[in-house]
Amino acid sequence: MILKPQDVVVLLKLVSLDDGDFAYAPLSKALHMSASEVHAAIARAATAQLYSPTSRTPMRRNLEEFLLHGVRYCFPAQWGTKTRGMPTAYAANPLREHIVSGDGLPPVWEYALGTVEGLSVTPLYRSVPQAASDDSRLYELLSLVDALRIGRARERGLAGDLLSARLRQPAVSV
Repeated sequence: MILKPQDVVVLLKLVSLDDGDFAYAPLSKALHMSASEVHAAIARAATAQLYSPTSRTPMRRNLEEFLLHGVRYCFPAQWGTKTRGMPTAYAANPLREHIVSGDGLPPVWEYALGTVEGLSVTPLYRSVPQAASDDSRLYELLSLVDALRIGRARERGLAGDLLSARLRQPAVSV
């Protein structure tokens, strides 16, 4: 069984929720995925030791290690063309608060409801912009992961520190 990019999205959504507090139907609705896609993602994550079926939670230390050291190689981002969309990576919070970007176009996920003009970056999964617009904590996590996928060394280092801190803190209700 091979991990797919949407598996990371599902795991990050679970991180943004109360640990173990989910049902497939609402989770799939929140992620704009089918319930079968969410179920398969959790099964693959369990096989990869990124999710514990016993506690019904992501294995945060394993997930942290995978995101910091493997996600950019397993799921590299592809740059696209100029488009309207939703800011990601260093152009979105929390990195936006720490990194001053140049005059170039910021990275964005192409999104019909987007308000920022930038260079498109392929999200981990096609429904990422919709899911991120519904959940600010998930948006931050996905933006940090994108910084790991596309950022320069300084951006990746800062994104890694911020992502690690978020993965190590206990889940909160949203």
